[in-house]
Amino acid sequence: MNKSLEKFNRLVDALQDLPTIGKKSATRLAYFMVMNESYVGLKVAHAIEDALGSLKKCSVCGGMSEDELCYICCDEHRDSTLLCIVENAKDILLLEENGLFDGRYFVLETLDDRSVSHLEEMVEQGISEILFALTPSIANDAVILYIEDKLSAYAVNFSRIAQGVPTGVSLENIDLLSLTRALEDRVRV
Repeated sequence: MNKSLEKFNRLVDALQDLPTIGKKSATRLAYFMVMNESYVGLKVAHAIEDALGSLKKCSVCGGMSEDELCYICCDEHRDSTLLCIVENAKDILLLEENGLFDGRYFVLETLDDRSVSHLEEMVEQGISEILFALTPSIANDAVILYIEDKLSAYAVNFSRIAQGVPTGVSLENIDLLSLTRALEDRVRV
């Protein structure tokens, strides 16, 4: 490692800590920000600093917010009887960006007594359907069963996002769990 480029190398290392950014991409980004477009580098640095100082978890759903409550929890026009359980706040961004869901959300980062109690409180406020939008896995199937059991005393319907074979992918490239689900949940045509 070149001592005269110690600060540049630290920048590359910091960028490389980000998900999906390898050494080549980190070096390319660092070089661009330092040598070609220093204004972009400053803009990114200020945006990061501002976001870190302003963003927090919504006290109701656990999504990202700049206030105590996120814009979704404050929106009275959303269907307050539908609750979508997701794994992280990033999943909410994806669903919202595409306008795919008009209910409320609950971020389930950990499955502890406090999370389940908070979920029960939300259900008591009039939730009639819970949609599980979790990554298909055996572990998440167990999580779904656990939550269904904990909320069995309530008149709530449970559903999950459809699973199976993605469009345009040949069967030989499908994992066994997805193929099994696709066969089990087949629909009549």
